[in-house]
Amino acid sequence: MAFRNYILVCGGTACESSRADQIYQNLLEECKAQGVADEVQIVKTGCFGFCEQGPIVKILPEDSFYVKVKPEDAKELISEHIIKGREVTRLLYDKEASRKNAKVEDIKFYQKQFRIVLRNCGFIDPENIDEYIAREGYQGLEKALFEMTSEDIIEELKTAGLRGRGGAGFPTWMKWNFSRQAEDDVKYVVCNADEGDPGAYMDRSTLEGDPHSVLEAMTICGKAIGATRGFIYIRAEYPLAIHRLEIAMQQAREYGLLGDNILGSGFDFDIEIRLGAGAFVCGEETALLQSIEGKRGMPQPRPPFPAVKGLWGKPTVINNVETWANIPVILTKGGNWFSKIGTPDSRGTKVFALTGKIRNSGLVEVPMGTTLREIVYDIGGGIANDKKFKAVQTGGPSGGVITDADLDTPIDFGSLVRIGSMMGSGGMIVMDEDDCIVDVAKFYLNFTVDESCGKCAPCRIGGRSLTNILEKITSGNGTLQDLDTLETIGEAMRKGSLCALGQTAPNPVLSTVKHFKDEYIAHIVDKNCPSGTCKKLVRYSINPEKCNGCTACARKCPVAAISGGKKQVHIIDQSICSKCGVCMETCKFGAVEIH
Repeated sequence: MAFRNYILVCGGTACESSRADQIYQNLLEECKAQGVADEVQIVKTGCFGFCEQGPIVKILPEDSFYVKVKPEDAKELISEHIIKGREVTRLLYDKEASRKNAKVEDIKFYQKQFRIVLRNCGFIDPENIDEYIAREGYQGLEKALFEMTSEDIIEELKTAGLRGRGGAGFPTWMKWNFSRQAEDDVKYVVCNADEGDPGAYMDRSTLEGDPHSVLEAMTICGKAIGATRGFIYIRAEYPLAIHRLEIAMQQAREYGLLGDNILGSGFDFDIEIRLGAGAFVCGEETALLQSIEGKRGMPQPRPPFPAVKGLWGKPTVINNVETWANIPVILTKGGNWFSKIGTPDSRGTKVFALTGKIRNSGLVEVPMGTTLREIVYDIGGGIANDKKFKAVQTGGPSGGVITDADLDTPIDFGSLVRIGSMMGSGGMIVMDEDDCIVDVAKFYLNFTVDESCGKCAPCRIGGRSLTNILEKITSGNGTLQDLDTLETIGEAMRKGSLCALGQTAPNPVLSTVKHFKDEYIAHIVDKNCPSGTCKKLVRYSINPEKCNGCTACARKCPVAAISGGKKQVHIIDQSICSKCGVCMETCKFGAVEIH
């Protein structure tokens, strides 16, 4: 059935939390009430990526991009846009530009992006298998089953040059080939959807917006290595992704694309979902496999690697969501097509969750080789509130900070490692001049200490020791010797920890000491936090030239540290002040200053 208009409503978690479902329901009701239900198809899609502007509603064929939509806007969208053919200008992202021949791709946020992993997110109903099939879905599986041998599939991946997107960047074809060559009657395929980095939500959004891409890829892998059973390990905190996966799996079984005798090929393959309890360490592959087996998730020594001896001691291919989502496209379009995207060392694209002190936060997918400057300034729109850029953290708790000196570094596996950071799974947190770099390092250390399984001493003891030193520095009790100790312990953790969690945990500390040593010295020698973040090192005072004696700050002070009557200059008693900052927030005249 052909429709005159198509309305796409973002159904990702971020927009859902801002009542996108109510927007969707109201649009349905308004179409019925205004008599155009038979002319308009309304689809709830996955994430559009431009999370800063959500909830998002897109109307085709005009390609109108409406942002920050509210449920009560539904009536106007139908009456004005659908019935009268007039765009609701106040809701458009670009209110000034002429809409004639305009495209969503003309929005600066999207201009330098190239979507492979997120190709269907924001375009299809993730709960409708027919829409996935209409966009070349399951063509790669059909080709793998009827036109290719196991060797052909792996050779196609080798030609593509796809490397794992979970952080290590291991060649995907090689991992699959190890499992294919392993002599065993039972083999397994596992999807690592245990996304736990602070600020990261790439895998969640992919599963919410395009679950069939992962199911198709895992089935292709099953054919390539000779496996008949797969597991998706996903944290229980992702209820929407789990719900859509369950729907997609049921639909795939009904269509003969999952289960016994897939498409009449004689090949059997099925998938189960296993829920994780949110332990960050279970993102490490051997700990994840332990958890699937019903054991406590703790890393195991390697070798042997899971590709040879993994789940229940059997050969197991384990890749993360983003890696899997690339596979169907590679088989459909060919390895040569994919290999032309990116850099010689890092083919294809990379998805980042761009968050922090940035104007345009959201999901970003760019070709490998795109520079950090392009992501932060061209796509991200620069630093929010016109503040000064300070650093960007890539790789989450496992990565390091990158300063403005390295903003022109191309994003690929090797380049980020050379400047002291790493790709990681794709978290990218931007910091501005108001962020304390020592406090940032302490935040990440606290996270990894809490998430450590405690199995090996370098991680268990080293992480706690680093945290204690950082706490000492931010409390004003640090010494210059502490800087050398941080580096000594950090290097020991890198060399001696059992798994990547412990080996990379000191990265935020080591990189911040390297690039912002002067800020550490300010905390230690001057007993001063330049950004005013560390409470024990800040001092509030009242500028007598700006104070008009309104008493607002004194009335709000929780410890009665401010003296002075009406129309008198106020004074803060430093011996009483709790350094909570309420006085600065309260003063409307900028009289309260921080030192």
